[in-house]
Amino acid sequence: MTVPTRAPLVHVRGLSAEYRSRLGTIAALRDVDLSLEPGDLLGVVGESGSGKSTLSAALGRMSPGSCRVTSGTVEIGGVDVAGLDGPALRALRRDVLGFIPQDPIGSLDPTLRIGRQLRLALRPLRRPYDHTALVALLDGVQIREPERVLRLYPHEISGGMAQRVAIALAMAREPRVLVADEPTAALDAQVREDVLDLMVRLIASSGAALLWVSHDLRAVRRWCTRVMVMRAGEVVEAGPTEDVFGRPEHPYTRRLLDALAMTPAADEREKA
Repeated sequence: MTVPTRAPLVHVRGLSAEYRSRLGTIAALRDVDLSLEPGDLLGVVGESGSGKSTLSAALGRMSPGSCRVTSGTVEIGGVDVAGLDGPALRALRRDVLGFIPQDPIGSLDPTLRIGRQLRLALRPLRRPYDHTALVALLDGVQIREPERVLRLYPHEISGGMAQRVAIALAMAREPRVLVADEPTAALDAQVREDVLDLMVRLIASSGAALLWVSHDLRAVRRWCTRVMVMRAGEVVEAGPTEDVFGRPEHPYTRRLLDALAMTPAADEREKA
């Protein structure tokens, strides 16, 4: 038996979860397995309600109170997330995990200038930072006139710029794992393309791992090295992106791709 030389950054084993309400329980995740190594770019796709966002929230133990994990484990860097106390959990979210939200404007504090929010994100670091470092952060996410933007409030910037600021906040502490839940859903096509290109390049250069929840199969095919297809809380197919999208084995995956004419068979039908 070969002993692995290192633990995966993310290791999810047999994870099951359910939502509870006055009307009963609804299964959200069913025996989900997941492994992420440094440099992995994993796209998680499926219809709304398939469990994608529930899975991403479970990585940082950020599920709502109505959601209960019924079995399985989530390990980040070999540490069982369920066993962490409050301070250790906050340290995990602050130093190891980065989150890029779906609604960038809603995720920013409307009462604080952009510069102040970046300072708060950097404050716990045990190394010096100054105004030049803040400018460099915004410059790194290709924001023009970073000096001016640092002085602005969130309502004074566009959606595309807000998403770039959100990426800067998520990457400021150099997380080892980045979780992006539909990070460009509210952006127009050209801005979305630019932001996705930026996000993937930053992650690739840092050596972090990405878990990207998305409905955009074309973008996932372009940017992700691996893909996981979910349906009704289950993983129905997973593997290298070109294998899953180029030669889908599960009928559900084929239906998703056929809807976008992304399989060879669908392409032939379109030509006919």
